[in-house]
Amino acid sequence: MGERGFRQSRYEEPLVLDLGKDGRRGLSFPDFGEPVSGEIPSQIIRQDLKLPQLSEVEVVRHFTRLSQMNWGVDTGPYPLGSCTMKYNPRANEEIASFDQVQMIHPMQSFEELQGSLEMMYRLERALASLTGMHRFTLQPAAGAQGELTGCLIIRRHFRELGEDRGEIIVPDTAHGTNPASAAMAGFTVIEVPTGTDGCIDVEALKGAVSSKRTAGMMMTNPNTLGIFEKDVLEISKIIHEAGGLLYYDGANLQGILGRGRPGDMGFDLVHVNLHKTFSTPHGGGGPGSGPVGVKAPLERFLPVPLVSEEKGKYTLCWDVPKSIGRVRGWYGAFPVLARAYCYLLSMGASGLRLASGIAVLNSNYFLRKMEGIKGFSIPFNGRIRKHEVVISAEQLLEETGVTAMDVSKGLLDRGLHPPTVYFPQVVKEAMMFEFTETETRENIDRYVEALREISATAYSNREPLKRAPENASIGRLDEVWANHPRTMVLSYRMRLKRSGQGAV
Repeated sequence: MGERGFRQSRYEEPLVLDLGKDGRRGLSFPDFGEPVSGEIPSQIIRQDLKLPQLSEVEVVRHFTRLSQMNWGVDTGPYPLGSCTMKYNPRANEEIASFDQVQMIHPMQSFEELQGSLEMMYRLERALASLTGMHRFTLQPAAGAQGELTGCLIIRRHFRELGEDRGEIIVPDTAHGTNPASAAMAGFTVIEVPTGTDGCIDVEALKGAVSSKRTAGMMMTNPNTLGIFEKDVLEISKIIHEAGGLLYYDGANLQGILGRGRPGDMGFDLVHVNLHKTFSTPHGGGGPGSGPVGVKAPLERFLPVPLVSEEKGKYTLCWDVPKSIGRVRGWYGAFPVLARAYCYLLSMGASGLRLASGIAVLNSNYFLRKMEGIKGFSIPFNGRIRKHEVVISAEQLLEETGVTAMDVSKGLLDRGLHPPTVYFPQVVKEAMMFEFTETETRENIDRYVEALREISATAYSNREPLKRAPENASIGRLDEVWANHPRTMVLSYRMRLKRSGQGAV
């Protein structure tokens, strides 16, 4: 690796199958005498099992090289906008690895699980206090499952009222999981546009709301442009006067944590991403947790069981007759819950408030430093951003042919992880940066200087950017080819078949 994290040469690590040679082995088993194969029915004995044959040192080196080719928040900045890729304090990780966390079983008796149940109960109460909700379920395994849980609660609420409301309103800047979750719950999705100020177009919302059809509205605040929805109280009034419910997507809670509560803004139910705001490392599909909180009138619909406390004893309560039922097995992603609880205890109310403040400061520092860099523009300029900021490379594309994707590949060549690109779709050639409170000013400056350098390269000779990355372990991927269902290589078997070696 170079001084700034550059890779000096590209090296594509072979598959472990390609490294093996016949006869190599990492250990030798003792001779146990008579083989036991006669005790195993012949029809279930594998005859064609072709495992890689390698020495121990080859295996260790292979997986060590793979780990060094990876990138994570422990390696450097990970400014994926909307993902809130925060550093996870090692104290949280250590506690989550304790046997008391890893080795418990959900079928143990309540007497043996008092400490675990107390932790879950206290975490729920802390989340309720931070969001202005009455009660939480800790079951949902991710934010998207939290959204689906919330939509199912909304559906059950109106069925209990005997009202046939089939529409959920979603802003055009929403995360893609919002309309997907609403549709999975059986609702028709009604989209409302963003106004010229980067916030929801209130007049368009008034036209979309129906006192007979609208079940609710899903929104996040700050929105995915990083802008606080200044009309949130009016939006709440519009939805509630139509008889609907207001759902808070907690993916962007980082921008107001300790400073504002969704419940005080008029939201009736909310999900929070413990793996974002509360510092569990995530990516690649997990781990995650998306607890859902509700105001008091909706408590009776929460998934069962709920953690309850009476006279200092903690139990799991199944007596929730109107519950929507379970949304996943058991009671929640317990190690993730433990990490989040440790984070809350170590930060305290003042620490959480400070964290959101520094995150907002970092975003606005980056925004101001980007002003004037040729080819990049700041949509909806003039508005203070919260935890994230979206810039546009549209001018760069028009004047040089260099796309936001090319810019991202150029950042890889400079030893930097790129931001989220092409989202939200209301911004052309969008690049969404979120540095969180854990990044230093020096690291943000590195991104600004890299983008300034990429701009200069684009206007002088764009070809290096079109070839990028050239200093990463893997060259540029063909995203279209890689995502085509007939060309995706999803396993080593497909790879071997394509290379003419036949399937293993």
